[in-house]
Amino acid sequence: MSTFGIVVFPGSNCDHDVAHVVEAVAGAKTRMLWHKEPDLHGVDAVILPGGFSYGDYLRAGALAHLSPVMDEVVRFAKRGGPVLGICNGFQVLCESRLLPGALMRNEQLTFVCKDVTVRVERGDTSFTRGLAAGTELMMPIAHNEGNFVIDPPGLERLEGEGQVVFRYLENPNGSMNGIAGICNASGNVVGLMPHPERSAEGALGSTDGAALFRAALTHLESAA
Repeated sequence: MSTFGIVVFPGSNCDHDVAHVVEAVAGAKTRMLWHKEPDLHGVDAVILPGGFSYGDYLRAGALAHLSPVMDEVVRFAKRGGPVLGICNGFQVLCESRLLPGALMRNEQLTFVCKDVTVRVERGDTSFTRGLAAGTELMMPIAHNEGNFVIDPPGLERLEGEGQVVFRYLENPNGSMNGIAGICNASGNVVGLMPHPERSAEGALGSTDGAALFRAALTHLESAA
């Protein structure tokens, strides 16, 4: 059975939510990885959960990407290992340069917490495998810094090379081109601002988010 490593930074607050969904909904095992861990203990995929790592001091994700475990996460990703960053985890991935661009303050300069609908733009990443492009998913967002920005050449490259994975139907934070999530060139590292773990069970009002965790499991099983 595949094991998902879930990195826990000081300030993470969605780590156990993600672990619950991976185990109870996707049917995989989990291992919590404290940010000072010197290795990943052989996990098959890594998830950087949402929260406020290091209290978002300096800027969101700026301190977390210097944690010892991130050296191993970067090596794991560069070997092709699946890595998912959710909200604060997406910010950490950008700070670590595993993903391009940055997440700035929301355009309206207020915290935004609500359900949004995103369109799947690419269905062949490690976390969207099997989802048809054009599929719409409803998931909640809860962030102050979700405004995705990148320089014009970088934006052209992202769009031209198909690295936009999720796009808001109604842009809630001013993100360039309505970008809600992107991937690296290989498609094994994915970051998104919506929280799939908060929309993975019927009791939460939507099960759309479960698709990402099941897609990751399908990806791992197909690669075994």
